[in-house]
Amino acid sequence: MRARLARARVGIAGCGGLGSNCAASLARAGVGRLVLADFDLVSEANLDRQFFFLDQVGEPKALALAENLRRIDPALALDPRVLRLEAASALELFADCDVVVEAFDDAAAKAMLVEAILGRAPGKWLVAASGLAGYGRSGALRVRASGRLVLCGDLATEVGPESPPVAPRVGIVANMEANAVLSILLDGGAGEEA
Repeated sequence: MRARLARARVGIAGCGGLGSNCAASLARAGVGRLVLADFDLVSEANLDRQFFFLDQVGEPKALALAENLRRIDPALALDPRVLRLEAASALELFADCDVVVEAFDDAAAKAMLVEAILGRAPGKWLVAASGLAGYGRSGALRVRASGRLVLCGDLATEVGPESPPVAPRVGIVANMEANAVLSILLDGGAGEEA
């Protein structure tokens, strides 16, 4: 198992709450190669739910995350990229990845990545998230697979003033994404729940 994971290459599209926590879990599980992409900078507002630290405020998220992941596993092969992904750049950047993790906040960016990866990269798996805002209701969180698309979350709860992203649910969904990636890499399927 460890040898198979060490040879795996996973793309992380977005290094915020979902992407940073998912990447940390994949690194701890033994995934050997991660491609990290994000255009944003770490801010103090991120520290409540993202795998960053106060002294990293102002740093590019992709670079700060790579630094933190190296502390978990110095042998981890990392390819951090500071860029805003478009369909063409996503296809190019993640071309050699076994699985791509969608970890965006923006619905349009999510749709772009789904269309790019599933529509133009036959055979590639995409693990995405939808419905993770607020707190509680963890029983509503599920993993659903449709072809090579895996969705993690409750598919309903949107971020808003009454339901902001909060560390526990963000972390649960990020780890659901990581677990789905491991199921794909090791078993060839998403480990879909009922």
